[in-house]
Amino acid sequence: MLADDHTLVRRGVRLILDGEPDLTVVAEAGDGAEAVERARAGDIDLAVLDVAMPRMTGLQAARELSRRLPALRILILTMYDNEQYFFEALKAGAGGYVLKSVADRDLVEACRAVVRDEPFIYPGAERALVRSYLDRLHRGVDVGGLPERPITEREEEILKLVAEGHTSREIGALLFISSKTVERHRANLLQKLGMRDRLELTRYAIRAGLIDP
Repeated sequence: MLADDHTLVRRGVRLILDGEPDLTVVAEAGDGAEAVERARAGDIDLAVLDVAMPRMTGLQAARELSRRLPALRILILTMYDNEQYFFEALKAGAGGYVLKSVADRDLVEACRAVVRDEPFIYPGAERALVRSYLDRLHRGVDVGGLPERPITEREEEILKLVAEGHTSREIGALLFISSKTVERHRANLLQKLGMRDRLELTRYAIRAGLIDP
């Protein structure tokens, strides 16, 4: 399954994968929430997810899919050469991380590796792993873990939806929680991040890659 909010990107990726005898694209999704729904319908061995998508990011979708469908293999395909996204992808359950800029070179190999339950990471990410490990070792931090996230997964979901302009009632309906709970999470976000209003939250969401600028 391919999940990307740009139809042309999905079409290009599909051409690459469908040209291989052992790979077939059986489903597509335009955002993370749709990807979760489609994957739960079955018949999918591998989900290829973009990072920045409406309603639910690829990383949020990966966390949800890992919880609901632990046997499903997940590959992140993104334009972001970003260490934090890479670490978040690993933490979310992805078995591979591929940059769109080199998809024509790496994507097929990455898909095959992840389906075999072997990790696939691009060369720059290997350096990030070693640098992070050495830095944490130097600081006496437990090297078994990954970098901490500033906000919780639920807060991240709400931050994204707030930044996309959804009301508290709409967010509550999407996440199956009350609007009062949404408001409480929103207040916690403002306090945690030291921000005053939705505009500042939106700017933070753009910097964090939760929404496109």
